[in-house]
Amino acid sequence: MLELAVLGLLKERAMHGYELRKQLGSKLGFFWTVSFGSLYPTLKKLERRGVVEKFFPADQTSRRKQVYRITPAGEALFLELLSEGATSVREEDKFDLRLAFFRYLGPEVRLRLLERRKAYLEDKLDEGHRSLRRATRGRADSYTVSLMRHGIQTTEHDITWLDTLIAAERAALHETPPAASEPDHDSEDDRPSQLQAK
Repeated sequence: MLELAVLGLLKERAMHGYELRKQLGSKLGFFWTVSFGSLYPTLKKLERRGVVEKFFPADQTSRRKQVYRITPAGEALFLELLSEGATSVREEDKFDLRLAFFRYLGPEVRLRLLERRKAYLEDKLDEGHRSLRRATRGRADSYTVSLMRHGIQTTEHDITWLDTLIAAERAALHETPPAASEPDHDSEDDRPSQLQAK
């Protein structure tokens, strides 16, 4: 997922490695644990694949630093990584990172991914309820039961939030464009000619 994060930030603008590292932390670190130790190996790998490239900006006045930018192949890979469905629980847990770049997707793809996320959370919620019933029938301590209830409440909150996003996407998909203005039937072109043939 670091590849997605790097390509997404470089899609916004070119930057050198230190700045990219800083942006990863400040923009994405709130909801995603960034592994800075793997940033430069990831950049090298992306460069070998031809999806990012290094260059020296012409207007750079300070010590010359190599700057990274996304290539057309990188743009295509970014959209592929962003729009592909989650293939594992680990990938599903990176949903927040994908959502940070949702503006680059079309409404149909956004809706599909939101609905997939909701289905995943609904399955997780069902399992949480089953686990809680087993725990309350058994000898689970109050802290374990409290933690389970907290997890259920958090998942229910996330599902409600997703319902809001899904409703907004559906509304956007079904918006009808404004109707073209009707021609003015009183215009000079539409009025009968006042000149009569003699």
